[in-house]
Amino acid sequence: MHTANKNFYTQPRITPSNEQLQELANVINEHEKVMLFCGHGCRDAVEEVMQLAKRLNAPLGYSFRGKIFFERKENPYAVGLNGLLGNKSGFEAMHQADVLLMLGTDFPYSEFLPEKCKIIQIDTKPEKLGRRAKVDFGYCGDIKSTLEDLMPLIDAKTSTDFLDKTRSLHQKIEAIYESYVEEKGSEKNIHPEYVAHLVDKLADDDAIFTVDTGMSAVWAARYLKAGANRYLTGSFNHGSMANAMPMAMGAGLSQPDRQVIAFCGDGGISMLLGDLMTISQYQIPVKIIIFNNRSLAMVKLEMRVEGYMEWQTDMVNPDFIKLAEAMNIAAWEATESKDVELALVNGFKHKGPAIINIFTDPNALAMPPTLNFEQVKGFAASMTKLMVNGKFAEIVDTTKNDLKYLREL
Repeated sequence: MHTANKNFYTQPRITPSNEQLQELANVINEHEKVMLFCGHGCRDAVEEVMQLAKRLNAPLGYSFRGKIFFERKENPYAVGLNGLLGNKSGFEAMHQADVLLMLGTDFPYSEFLPEKCKIIQIDTKPEKLGRRAKVDFGYCGDIKSTLEDLMPLIDAKTSTDFLDKTRSLHQKIEAIYESYVEEKGSEKNIHPEYVAHLVDKLADDDAIFTVDTGMSAVWAARYLKAGANRYLTGSFNHGSMANAMPMAMGAGLSQPDRQVIAFCGDGGISMLLGDLMTISQYQIPVKIIIFNNRSLAMVKLEMRVEGYMEWQTDMVNPDFIKLAEAMNIAAWEATESKDVELALVNGFKHKGPAIINIFTDPNALAMPPTLNFEQVKGFAASMTKLMVNGKFAEIVDTTKNDLKYLREL
């Protein structure tokens, strides 16, 4: 039997029929407040999406996988993420819209999607249409080709009221995020927001970022911005722990000329320490940032929200610097905020693999876009249990942080 001796990387042009395109255009033209929500499927259609946002004066939100293509300060339509790692502006824009246009996203957080507006979904995989929300119109098409054919049928919208309102809220949320950066933190309690902000500032314009499942993903979601050709990936389908380092290894081997930066939690990297020897042996030039907060912080937060006193969430970590040296990997460390920038600069400049161990605040929180009463009640219950068990000092530290993060709501 004879087989082909090469792989075929196909790029078909997939669009809805002319009748479906006209139906889609009619729905958009007949409603005033349209929001675009963009996912990974928009990666080759950034220009077309931006043209549509401009034509409609539409707020542009995005999934975690889509943000790295659209979230930049000079994007006048960006309103942020929605979902568990999202923010209030992305959530509110979606819930205030007359029409939500979901482009190339299989958004998993159904509870964050609106129920009262019309929802349109476009995806290359028709089996994904309507499986997350009560979709009113579903079309099979790649985003670039579909928007190219759709644009001539779309009437320009002149009102900017909806856009201005949602953009204003987004800018307020961004200002709050910036305030966390300015506070920086204390010894061995460096604010992870400050770390993520510096990574965004210092990383290459075409860097590849990998993120662990957990709090390190939160800081990436909040602070990493788009570049000329930046890319971000993580375990977004399965939420597997300890994924950032092995994904970075794959990225480093397949894209040796691009900077690869892994956002690792201390809990995540501790599960796969042996793989550091693979990085060392093959000198894969990945930059591994360890958000060393001595805890499984996301699990701790989830337990508190459910009303439990956290149990077995504290980490007893090795000395990551000595570990790196034993494995012939260059390493830098930051115990105070003043050390962070130099540690990152040195690690990024180093030609081979590098570990940057940063002692971050274990009580740093991530507020979801909206809170329900049961979550607040659960958190209060967990604090009561801590007090009964004699952990008053921990309650004080936690409460200080809680008050800071409540500004987002």
